[in-house]
Amino acid sequence: MARLTARRGKRSGGAELNMASLIDMVFILLIFFLVTTSFVKEAGVEVQRPIASSAETKEKTNLVVAVTHEGTIYVEGRSLDIRSVRAYMERFLAETPKGSVVIAADKDSRTGTVIQVLDACRLAGVKNVSVAARRPE
Repeated sequence: MARLTARRGKRSGGAELNMASLIDMVFILLIFFLVTTSFVKEAGVEVQRPIASSAETKEKTNLVVAVTHEGTIYVEGRSLDIRSVRAYMERFLAETPKGSVVIAADKDSRTGTVIQVLDACRLAGVKNVSVAARRPE
């Protein structure tokens, strides 16, 4: 009887699981998702966007520039002066060459300020600039 129990103990220790290939696959998937994901840089302030019946959802947005009703410009949670918007957009284009910008202006903001931001984006070389609006409910 003692011999029979000794054999059973040796049989159960034979199975082995190779984790190296599983870990490699997880890292490959992680890199794939990081490369294919686009990160949106939010403005950092909430604005009341105007209503437009022709508003469309934009799939790829890389940077949101907000213009409040007081005329303050926010990018990534920081307040910017109108004179520094162009330099900020040039730096953004250096990091993201095919980046797109959405200007989210408050419905009570001055049109002149929004046009100055739009002009600064275009002068910096941003090809894809949009103005945000919301659909009527």
